[in-house]
Amino acid sequence: MTAVTPLLGTALDLAAAGVPVLPLRAGKVPFGNCRTCAKNACGGRPNMKTPGPCTCPAPCHAWASATTDPRVLNSPQWAPAWRQAAAVAYHPGGAGLTAVDLDNAAAVAWARETLPATRIVPTTRGQHWLYQGVMPSHNDVRPGMDIKSLMSYARWLGPGAGRMTALPDAVRALAVKEDTTPSAGEVVSSLPKRAPWNRSVASGCRHTERFVRTGLDRGLALVQARVESGAGSQAFGAARFLAVQHTDCPGPCALDIAGEEIVAAAVSVGVPEPYARRAVTNGLQTAARGAA
Repeated sequence: MTAVTPLLGTALDLAAAGVPVLPLRAGKVPFGNCRTCAKNACGGRPNMKTPGPCTCPAPCHAWASATTDPRVLNSPQWAPAWRQAAAVAYHPGGAGLTAVDLDNAAAVAWARETLPATRIVPTTRGQHWLYQGVMPSHNDVRPGMDIKSLMSYARWLGPGAGRMTALPDAVRALAVKEDTTPSAGEVVSSLPKRAPWNRSVASGCRHTERFVRTGLDRGLALVQARVESGAGSQAFGAARFLAVQHTDCPGPCALDIAGEEIVAAAVSVGVPEPYARRAVTNGLQTAARGAA
């Protein structure tokens, strides 16, 4: 049996709680494949993106080797890795979780303004926001922000603090690739001109027209400022913020008309119309579900 080092002890505790784990070497990276698995000659783990027949007992193939089996964690094949390990990692998707990795203060500030509160784990440079639910993993969904869930690992830095909430549409929307305008003067699509939102189309709204237009115009400006990337995600946030303001109104508030303005703003900076429309619809619906 492998000598139980502090890191192995942590890994065994996590495994007992149903969290698949693996050792990391210096530099926060997994251990390299063994000779049999070098250059993926074995075909890969059965649960990797490209399935293969590998049943190697060593901790090969990064996140795909994560396990909750104490016999594997304590095995002679894993012992050399634990002796050299610098940290413990876990497979968020295998634990039914998604970790939003915020790598700097700006990313953290954006999350606080845009994403639902959930459990937060402090990291060296930022925070991990943990949600219940899984999704594909994506890197660089925004500046300083990665999504770690299926087919990825995250360093274990403690349980964090706060009540964990369900994976929101706002995080799922980040994973949808946005295509920006190819070059100056080109447009992705053209939308027909529509009448802007005003009080006359919102007979059941409890807010003044000035209040609603101020918030809406501010959201439009934020979307149109995203000329390089992120306009679709910003459109989601603008729609969600707008809808939250009207959850207590008797209605109708004609938010669909306001939503069309947000769609048009996103399209104007290069977001494909189907993506922009989906982001805005999700933003409006997410706020409505949250108020239910």
